[in-house]
Amino acid sequence: MSTTGRDWGEEAPERFYVITRGHTQPAGRPALDLVTLVVARAEPAPSMPPEHTAILRLCGSPLSVAEVSAYLRLPVSAVTLLLADLVAEERVEARACVPAALLPDRALLEAVMHGLQRL
Repeated sequence: MSTTGRDWGEEAPERFYVITRGHTQPAGRPALDLVTLVVARAEPAPSMPPEHTAILRLCGSPLSVAEVSAYLRLPVSAVTLLLADLVAEERVEARACVPAALLPDRALLEAVMHGLQRL
């Protein structure tokens, strides 16, 4: 969805400054990583920037930050700033991926297993 159809590596840095409205960090907002899932909570408004509109349309179903970045053909750093704005406006919801389950201590498992064997 890049407006020029080129890879972002060839884009002028000024474009990203304009897209992110001069933000360089999501001040006071939760950090988003590559695997954070994003889902739209609102429809795009006619006055929204095109990148915000594109994100809301893409995120009808949950997508990771990395996927949004790939679909928009924008760097992850710019996409995380755009998403942080949308999270602050409550237009999208960001959810951390479900962490892998932590296994209990091996000694505890062995104690349970021995206890069951004694029954």
